[in-house]
Amino acid sequence: MMRLPRPLTDPLIRANPVTLRILGICSALAVTTSLVTALTMCAALIFVLCAASGLISAIRRHIPQSIRLILQITIIATLVILIDEVLRAYAFEISQLLSIFVGLIVTNCIVLGRAESFAMHHPVWPSVLDGLGNALGYSLVLVIVATIRELFGTGQLSGLPVLPTVAGGGWFVPLGLMQLAPSAFFIIGLLIWAIRAARPEQAEHPDHSLISLDTKATP
Repeated sequence: MMRLPRPLTDPLIRANPVTLRILGICSALAVTTSLVTALTMCAALIFVLCAASGLISAIRRHIPQSIRLILQITIIATLVILIDEVLRAYAFEISQLLSIFVGLIVTNCIVLGRAESFAMHHPVWPSVLDGLGNALGYSLVLVIVATIRELFGTGQLSGLPVLPTVAGGGWFVPLGLMQLAPSAFFIIGLLIWAIRAARPEQAEHPDHSLISLDTKATP
């Protein structure tokens, strides 16, 4: 059986950009109150990251080192503006819910980080796969967080009733905390703890070591 390229599979769990490198946290806090907005943000980031990685890789030999970051940000910003205009034209309500966070993809460290560290040094196809893998890893975290927050915060998923709420004659009392940003911190923190407990090699080693002090005075 043919094995999938590692740039596509590794960022899902082993090298997930959110749980391992703690990148893209701001959007994970802001757009995960509902599954619909989270999926829309995921689709936007997948497009931007794959397209930016492919384009930057294709012209990498013609980019002067002195302006490489400026050019990378320009390409990323152009793609973000494009996807933002598409959302405004065809999904205006979702675009309003996402507010400025689609535009903030320009400042997402995952996009610029993969462009600088991978696409600038590899051919087009591996760069696109690397972008897709990291975008899917980011999307996996957002979908998990959004599912938990919407389900326990409203009793719904994608706006459809799942748990019968007390207001509708059921038994479930929505947890208001789940609709607040701190809940995303807690969920992501627990997710990072679970992954690093299962994969101890991902745990960060302390920068210092403890020194035992002998409390007994020496003569």
